[in-house]
Amino acid sequence: MKKFLLASTIMAGLTGAAFADGHELKMGVILGFTGPIESLTPDMASAAELAMKETAGEVLDGKTIVSVRGDSTCTDAAAATAAAERLITSDGVVGIMGADCSGVTTAIANNVGIPNGVVMVSPSATSPALSTIEDKGFFFRTAPSDARQGQVLADILKDKGITNVAVTFTNNDYGKGLEASFKAAFEASGGKVAISAAHEDGKADYSAEVGALAAAGAEHLAVFGYVDQGGKGIIQTSLDTGAFEKFILADGMIGESLIAAIGEDLNGTIGTLPGSESAGAAKFKEVASAAGLAKNDGPFMPESYDAAALMILAMQAAGSSDRAAIQSNMMGVANAPGEKILPGELVKALGILKSGGQVDYEGASNVTFTDVGEAAGSYKELVVKGGKFETVKIR
Repeated sequence: MKKFLLASTIMAGLTGAAFADGHELKMGVILGFTGPIESLTPDMASAAELAMKETAGEVLDGKTIVSVRGDSTCTDAAAATAAAERLITSDGVVGIMGADCSGVTTAIANNVGIPNGVVMVSPSATSPALSTIEDKGFFFRTAPSDARQGQVLADILKDKGITNVAVTFTNNDYGKGLEASFKAAFEASGGKVAISAAHEDGKADYSAEVGALAAAGAEHLAVFGYVDQGGKGIIQTSLDTGAFEKFILADGMIGESLIAAIGEDLNGTIGTLPGSESAGAAKFKEVASAAGLAKNDGPFMPESYDAAALMILAMQAAGSSDRAAIQSNMMGVANAPGEKILPGELVKALGILKSGGQVDYEGASNVTFTDVGEAAGSYKELVVKGGKFETVKIR
């Protein structure tokens, strides 16, 4: 799956210029505005839309990119596919920022995005399986694969001397992929997974699941789930019953809503989240704050800004809003050579591209695409201290 594959392999009738209304071009923003990560997605959408507002009136010949939102639900593939179909066929979007969760992202890509020749850039779909989908060069992601996150988690536990854990994971592409990656890395480093069991989201009672996990005898519970549904329920039940007091969280569990729901019992919890403390990450916080965003460093906000920015820059590099032309310029604006571009410098980047120059977009998440169009990425090692997620180290 090489991203340099020309989009001309897609039927010409499906890759024509997206519908435009005067000086506006539409970009889809499809995220789970309802569902198990609904507390995270409004800020992710706002971050993507910040890139659009920053470049208003500056794209191509005075065009402005406007957002059209769609609800992926995070878990319902049929609903997500229908939302994406509307964005592509009715709204005529030039590209899609999203989706968010791995299962619905895969469904949208295979059923709608790729067949219609529409670039998708996910800021948060992390399943390793997405690295090998037959995407004809149209799927990208600014978040790294869970093949990396599993190794990072295993490394953190080894450094902390944690050698025996129970694992629970949401029963979908994201949970299964991360569980497999973590288990292989953890056991390779000498650790033991006492039990690994899937859980379903949306249940009112998780006492049976927690009971089985506790019976395996591990002191630490790794929760690879979602912040607003099953993962939160597992933790609350564990605390209520005294089954577990020590937790390890992956990116789908990182959010202020979890701390608000659980309280001080979450202090000491270990977690991982894609991110860095690069110059671009610091600049994004400044730009987001200046723009009046309620948050400037929420989960997957930097990756969302970057996803939208890359499509805007690819459009300018192409000199066209044609969907195939956008695809063929994505790798060029994301990687060297070219002048390095950080958040808040998108208008500058557009000017360089208009004059025939090249840009190397690093953005908020230090973007560099691999040959399959995904970020190699780094992770924040987090700990909950004083009711907040704090960054301990970048890995």
